[in-house]
Amino acid sequence: MSSVGSVGSYGTSYSPYSTIASGGALQSAAQDASGLAIEQKTEAQTRGLDQGSENLAMGKSALNIEDSALEGITDYLQSIRELAVQAQNGLLSDEDKGYIQQQINQYLDGINDLANGTTFNEINLLDGSSGDLTIAADAEGSTANVSTYDSTVASLGLAGFDVTSGNFSIDDIDNALEIVTSSRANVGAETNRIDYASSYNSKASLELNGYAMDKNEDRAINALQDLKKKQALDQYQMMLQKKQQDDAEKRSQMFFA
Repeated sequence: MSSVGSVGSYGTSYSPYSTIASGGALQSAAQDASGLAIEQKTEAQTRGLDQGSENLAMGKSALNIEDSALEGITDYLQSIRELAVQAQNGLLSDEDKGYIQQQINQYLDGINDLANGTTFNEINLLDGSSGDLTIAADAEGSTANVSTYDSTVASLGLAGFDVTSGNFSIDDIDNALEIVTSSRANVGAETNRIDYASSYNSKASLELNGYAMDKNEDRAINALQDLKKKQALDQYQMMLQKKQQDDAEKRSQMFFA
């Protein structure tokens, strides 16, 4: 009878019921030590990619803020250049040039306001105080950069720019525009790199999640097959036990007959 009792038995480390209920997810290392190690490594990679994507999203937001502020500074510089060209008109009086300079001063103040007030999460982006920022793009050591700039009036070479003096130069404004344009070009390049890294993370995470789901599905299918086999063996065991009981009863009846 002991051999009959062992038919369809399972160790405590594995239960098809729990495996099916968990969708095929491993419940313990005893169930599949190597499989669990691979599964945990896959999960670590996936979570690292997902966190990297969040980091990259923050980086892109910072770059978008930078680009918007630099665009505003460009508009100010273009307006200053237009006024400076106007001030070169020899038919204007000193008083006229003084009014023009007042408007230029307002634009210069606007540039400084943007440079000093452009921040992301309390990090200054355009006043030259922060340096380049490094972003962890995944859990494997890949990084992306968010460069910061010094776009203050002094850094752009326009401190003291005055059209009421006789020696101001349009070249000073053109040089400032070139600096800002170069900064915007770099912001655009970094944004593209972040977009590429974020796209890679999303695809890699989907692939890893798909791999994990496939493994879970395979284990769930195997567990279902094991369960059906166990149920068939249990049914056979019950039939065998019933037959043994019936045979025993018949022998008993023949003995007492």
